Amino acid sequence: MKKLTKNERQQALLDKLKEDPFLTDEALSAYFKVSIQTIRLDRLEKNIPELRERIKDAAVMKLDEVKALPMDEIIGEIIDLQLDKVAISILDITEDHVFDRNHIARGHFLFAQANSLCVAIMNDDFALTAKSEVTFVKPVKLGDRVITKAELISKGNHRALINVMSTVKQKIVFKGTFEMFYQSEDEKNG
Repeated sequence: MKKLTKNERQQALLDKLKEDPFLTDEALSAYFKVSIQTIRLDRLEKNIPELRERIKDAAVMKLDEVKALPMDEIIGEIIDLQLDKVAISILDITEDHVFDRNHIARGHFLFAQANSLCVAIMNDDFALTAKSEVTFVKPVKLGDRVITKAELISKGNHRALINVMSTVKQKIVFKGTFEMFYQSEDEKNG
């Protein structure tokens, strides 16, 4: 990347954070090849909140209401939900999620985050996972923030296909395709 002027860098910073609001100052510093302090000053001048505030702001965005399961049964914190379209959640990996001996996250937590997001995205009263094909790309460690995005690919005849991708610091750690079975309340009772 060529050396940017201050104005160019600040505009590029705004664009980069629109693309991915969860970038840390450290990641932005490495991307723009400037000091962390420069990034912080740029954020201050452009009234860009720090990461914690950006996450809180994203969490209070209007979310569609989850129909297929209670919110407290979703693994991770949903920050974006558009039923039958896309959903995003964040899971901070704590000691409860990792093996004691090596501090690597247990795979079932990554799967559960992805699977519950697939159920949450369904604009139906009843949804179950019919089958899934998943790949654990690289280990997730204690302290990592896993951002998972589920995107509905197709839906019809009581089956939906959803692609899921989980990242840590913009690197893919988990991906999969989930086939969901769904029914509306009317179909279930009728």
